[in-house]
Amino acid sequence: MKAATNTLAAHRKRRFDIWDVLIHLALVMASLACLLPFVHVVAKSLSDDAFVIANKVFLWPQGFTLEAYGKIFADASILRSLYVSVVVTVVFTILGMLITICAAYPLSRKQLKGRTALTFIFMFTLYFGGGIIPEYMLVSNLGMLDTWWALILPQAFSAFNFLIMKTAITSSIPVSLEESARIDGAGHFRILWSIVLPLSKPIIATLSLFYAVGRWNAYQDALFYIKQQVDLRPLQLKLYYLVIQASESFQLEATQVSLSNPEVLKASCVVFATLPILCIYPFIQKYFVQGVMLGAVKE
Repeated sequence: MKAATNTLAAHRKRRFDIWDVLIHLALVMASLACLLPFVHVVAKSLSDDAFVIANKVFLWPQGFTLEAYGKIFADASILRSLYVSVVVTVVFTILGMLITICAAYPLSRKQLKGRTALTFIFMFTLYFGGGIIPEYMLVSNLGMLDTWWALILPQAFSAFNFLIMKTAITSSIPVSLEESARIDGAGHFRILWSIVLPLSKPIIATLSLFYAVGRWNAYQDALFYIKQQVDLRPLQLKLYYLVIQASESFQLEATQVSLSNPEVLKASCVVFATLPILCIYPFIQKYFVQGVMLGAVKE
């Protein structure tokens, strides 16, 4: 009997070990699928034109050179686009989080009458929208075309992020804690500032990252709303115009760039546009993981 039990235990352990190997292998393959394309782009941006033309660049630079990055920094229009992207992303993230918190907190309190109907109205926008043409007409009628606000206000609120924030506040802020604060004479704004926000740092960091990355990578709205004011083009729109170029010699607004292979410049622009987010992410990774796991384990 004891021998049979030991055999069964050994069989289960061996089976679990096999699954662990398969799971780790799948995770490694998925990680490489995300990492290797970016490594290839970095290697291409640091390689000489001749090696890129010959398709000899894979994961390591060939003929190491920083010429493409030199041309980027020499072009004032790209640096201007970087400035626009940074300003728009910061203002957009702050405004988006402000609106999201101000909407999520009251709708998470049971004493607010009609909160179910208001929440449904927000959820309705996740399934149905007016489309691009009505949105463009609205921005145009408000006089926001070719302005900073055209890049900030139309997408400043996300109903999806609102639902995450509302659920997080409901599940992580005990009602008894709010009642104790009310007994001490605290109002809604005091409770929000002194209790809700400090206890919601993980989800705030997570949603801030969602807002910032979404705004940083967006270019379609700038493509529609920024026509005459070239100085208001964000970095991603500048990158878009570079990517769609089919000729081997093309014009950047401030300087003439002639490369035998424009893929080198495109790769360097991709790296240049990605690095800011990669530099910020490690500082908020701890809060990001906590925010993603919020509610996954119920204590």
